[in-house]
Amino acid sequence: MNLINEKTGIAGRIAGAFIKTRLTPLLVIAALLLGVIAVVNLPREEEPQISVPMFDIFVPFPGASAKEVEDRLITLGERKLWEISDVEYVYSTAEANGAMFIVRFKVGTNMEEAMTRVFTKVSSNKDLMPAGAMDPIVKARSIDDVPILALTFWNQDGDIRSLRKAVASIQQDITSISNISETHIIGGHRRQFNVHVIPERMSEYRLGVLQIAGTIASTNTRLPAGHYTKGNNIIKVETDSFIKNAQDLAKTVVGVSNGRPVLLGDVAKVSDSVDEREQNVYMIDSASGSLLKSKPVNAVTLTVAKRKGANATVVSNEILKRLQIMVHNPNYNKLHYKVTRNYGETAKEKSNELLYHMLLATVSVTILIGLLLGVREALVVLVAIPVTLALTLLIYYLFGYTLNRITLFALIFSIGILVDDAIVVVENIHRHFIKDPSKSVWNSSVKAVDEVGNPTILATLTVIAAILPMAFVGGLMGPYMMPIPVGASFAMIFSLAVAFIVSPWMFSHILDFWKPKITDHAKKSSSWAICAYRGFMQSLMTNRKARIWYFAVLGAVIIGVVALIPLKAVRMKMLPFDNKSEFQVIINMPEGSSLENTKNATLEIADYLKTLSEVKNIQCYVGTSGPYNFNGLVRHYFLRNRSDQADIQVNLVHASERSKQSHEIAKAVRSPIEVIGAKFGARIHVAEVPPGPPVLSTLVIEIYDQDSAKLEYLSSEIIKMLKETEDVVDIDSYVPRVQPLEILHVDRQKAALNGISSFDIAATISTAVNGADIALAHVEGEPEPVNINLRLAPDRRNQASVSSINMAAQNGQLLRLGSMTRIESSKLDLPIYHKNMQKTAYVIAEVAGKSESPVYVIMGLRSKIDKLAEKTGIPIQQYFTRQPNVPGQTAIKWDGEWQVTYEVFRDMGIAFAIVMILIYLILVAWFESFLIPLIIMIPIPLTLVGILPAHAISRSFFTATSMIGFIAGAGIVVRNSIILVDFIQLRMKEGMSLKEAAIEAGAVRFKPMFLTAMAVVVGAGVILFDPIFQGLALSLITGEVAATLLSLTTVPVLYYVLKRREHEKNKI
Repeated sequence: MNLINEKTGIAGRIAGAFIKTRLTPLLVIAALLLGVIAVVNLPREEEPQISVPMFDIFVPFPGASAKEVEDRLITLGERKLWEISDVEYVYSTAEANGAMFIVRFKVGTNMEEAMTRVFTKVSSNKDLMPAGAMDPIVKARSIDDVPILALTFWNQDGDIRSLRKAVASIQQDITSISNISETHIIGGHRRQFNVHVIPERMSEYRLGVLQIAGTIASTNTRLPAGHYTKGNNIIKVETDSFIKNAQDLAKTVVGVSNGRPVLLGDVAKVSDSVDEREQNVYMIDSASGSLLKSKPVNAVTLTVAKRKGANATVVSNEILKRLQIMVHNPNYNKLHYKVTRNYGETAKEKSNELLYHMLLATVSVTILIGLLLGVREALVVLVAIPVTLALTLLIYYLFGYTLNRITLFALIFSIGILVDDAIVVVENIHRHFIKDPSKSVWNSSVKAVDEVGNPTILATLTVIAAILPMAFVGGLMGPYMMPIPVGASFAMIFSLAVAFIVSPWMFSHILDFWKPKITDHAKKSSSWAICAYRGFMQSLMTNRKARIWYFAVLGAVIIGVVALIPLKAVRMKMLPFDNKSEFQVIINMPEGSSLENTKNATLEIADYLKTLSEVKNIQCYVGTSGPYNFNGLVRHYFLRNRSDQADIQVNLVHASERSKQSHEIAKAVRSPIEVIGAKFGARIHVAEVPPGPPVLSTLVIEIYDQDSAKLEYLSSEIIKMLKETEDVVDIDSYVPRVQPLEILHVDRQKAALNGISSFDIAATISTAVNGADIALAHVEGEPEPVNINLRLAPDRRNQASVSSINMAAQNGQLLRLGSMTRIESSKLDLPIYHKNMQKTAYVIAEVAGKSESPVYVIMGLRSKIDKLAEKTGIPIQQYFTRQPNVPGQTAIKWDGEWQVTYEVFRDMGIAFAIVMILIYLILVAWFESFLIPLIIMIPIPLTLVGILPAHAISRSFFTATSMIGFIAGAGIVVRNSIILVDFIQLRMKEGMSLKEAAIEAGAVRFKPMFLTAMAVVVGAGVILFDPIFQGLALSLITGEVAATLLSLTTVPVLYYVLKRREHEKNKI
């Protein structure tokens, strides 16, 4: 029996080719197996991996002032770095004694290529560096450097040396696991031989600091000395003078006095101890914790990062399995640990949760189809959705994506859209079968597919045209959004193929095996809703006044809902905060604060935080940085290593064990910890894990001017302004407080007359105060190097002790350092910042409270900045989207989350405009009319009738995901309109009148359109309570419902009016 004839279209031909073949079920099985393979092999991560190559370049310039560093290094360096292609930002910092450059490339730049360009540029321009500057140190940074696992260790006896040694041994064992890229130990103190020189003893034995250091370094040696020949054998010879323990070191001869050797122990206190770095790490359990009894204990944190493309879940599980075996070793019997970060576990939880939601959405849509269309139809949908999703997951695997929240959300929200193809085809097959059951089910199926094939292809193309332009969103948000248009577009293509190949085959076999009962009621296929619809449409078609009133009310409603945006009933924000398991408290003490003072402030804040029921445990990092996340990578938290800086890592109990979201908790703790911090003069920042691309701060004000004094003044004035602004918190500036500095001016003439170089004087003071690692102790069994460090004892590191150190003149006379130096009290140079070759200062803040979004804060601050300009007499230009391009201009650039928000909504607005043009062009080409496409596109603004009031009522922000929902919804509603118009034209070709065809189209398509809307509602409903994608779900659900109900009347009526006028003109 021939199912295909000359008039059969492409859809009918495809259906006819596969409807009876045994190949079709094999294709279904193959697709499902490929999907399973893809799911198993796709790496799991919580967030998409963004390729944003970043490089830190450090150039030491000992002795240079900040201004000299700016003039000699910064100006040269940033100009050369700016020459590198694809560089987007060059941030420069000039400080006393050195410069730092941060080079950030455009999103998506290949890391290896960027690295080659940077290293080539740096090495090829070393000859231009000023004399005295040291070789640049280049550090590559990427998202793969962010640790996925943090393990915090402590021991029962509190021995910090043995703790560090144990953790270092564990580090060595763990690094042998595959797919680990970097491990790092934070906290603890390494074993070290400390040599604390005693100035009085050195004077007594006529020894200097540099002499002692040189003697120790030269003594600590071992060299091959050739070999002897003894008979027929060769015996290797070595000379050994290695220092292997503290006793060897103390007995080292450093000089001769009165004919007797002077041992190091005679002029210094030698101890086998730990390094003297000013840092401490503390572990605190929650108030209910039984193991630590909520008291802070000395701890060490081991962080582990994975290789690019590795599965975070697999890597973290392998590490924890290895650790479980290791801790049973007797060497670690006093060691305890807790997993204080496990992004592998959170990625697994999130992906499993989303896979469950995907299954739930599939089952829910299937049940919906079963209830509203029939069990037979539901069985087809139950196969069509998994096949489509499986093939889309295969595309993710082939494209190198990971299984993360964005890729899975793309599939979940697509379910409601992609099921439409199956619904349209199956419902039409069912209608044809009911209409004429005497026909062969195979013929009816092919004819039914062919009837809706062309409009279905066109509708699918319009949905793809609506979604695909989102792939071209730029900036940091682009890679976050990329999986959505890519996944959804491929899902639509596959759903179309499944609708033409699998659905007809399966539904035909089901109908052939399990025929439905045909009744007169089923043939009439009418209901009270259809009857009411017909009556309402009749009144609109025949009554011109009713039509005018209908469209006038509709227009007024659209204007009213759009007005919700300027009225701030609907507020805009890039993305809301997600419900995370952690947040950080960043503490900046007054510059120059001691480690002890910083520790006291940190532990007092931690004491408050541990009382919260939602807190699981706390780690305090004093004088060092904690494990950083992507946010900390961009903000460079890992460089925080001064004694006046501290981080508190707050880990929360699982989301299922608390009623509050992490953002609520973070907001609630801000005021109490600021009160505690104020007692110590500390500036406190609560840093949450951002839901999207990280920025320097939510609100960043970049101030541009060539005058440093003016920059400092404007920074202080803007800080005052922000403190008076509602909802602005965590206000700070990159201009540090003035820190005292003592300068020891060398009397060059006196030093030269005595044969002492200025360099030796400077080196002596540096060694005595700062300390110097002068040699390596050759100790076996230590996992980390054991250094020999020379300096003054802690209680002797003061001006008097330094001045009392003697140095030997050429004639043998001893001269005190104090007699060759003059002390001057000064101030430490403030750092000088540049961004893209322009001098700048940064004021940062967070936005909390009602606003949450920086957009509205910036709108309120614009006039205040203008008033500040009037008050100071300084003309201040304000820039919102770009840096000032006039050198030397006094200007302000609003940055931070605002910049990302602007870029996202700008690009999505452009994408939406392209969507409109593409859809219009496709429709013009298809319908060969300029006006019909406009009628078909009318439902797009109608979606706002549902979207904006829904956001206002639920008090949800209109976010980037809301915009995605709006754009994707545009494709769906246009799809419905296409099928409506196509159906009208089909009925008119069959001889039906224009009015009857318009009414009949709505009546016949009412059910599948209603089913599509309900499928979207059910499919998107499972993500309605996700903080990030709530906006997308709201836009899809409410936009689809509103547009479906309104387009059922609007599109047929407008088409009727247009065609009737054309008919009347043709008569004339």
